[in-house]
Amino acid sequence: MRISTIDIIPFEAQYADRFYELNVAWLEDFFYVEPYDEKVLSNPEENILLNGGFIFFAKTDSLIVGTVALINQGNFFELSKMAVMPDYQGKKIGLLLMKYCIQFARAQQWKSITLYSHKKLVPAIQLYRKVGFQEIPLEEKSHYKRSDIKMRLNL
Repeated sequence: MRISTIDIIPFEAQYADRFYELNVAWLEDFFYVEPYDEKVLSNPEENILLNGGFIFFAKTDSLIVGTVALINQGNFFELSKMAVMPDYQGKKIGLLLMKYCIQFARAQQWKSITLYSHKKLVPAIQLYRKVGFQEIPLEEKSHYKRSDIKMRLNL
């Protein structure tokens, strides 16, 4: 499959269903949809955007092939809800989304970005390390039951 161009675009309400679908697909493949996931994914405007967060999409032609969110958690921004369509994985779209978020965060003059993940998601963990995220202590009760690793990128 040849990809012409990938554009990173901000959230548009018409793509809210794609945000949900892309994330639920990978969550169901590897884990399950937790109550926190359902809350955030089913109403991203209220639970991410109106709280000072951001959502971006990777778009090629008229197709949304990936997404990522920067969620305002009060005292830090969490990189979360990153998903790429299976047919488009391995084409550096995740890296493109990640680099976009890092540039965006630097432009906002944030001090860091934090993420939660699971060690069995080896390609994701490798990507995070590749762009400079480092493991930090995981609190006992994070908002994801599945998370067993917490990482931060100092900007």
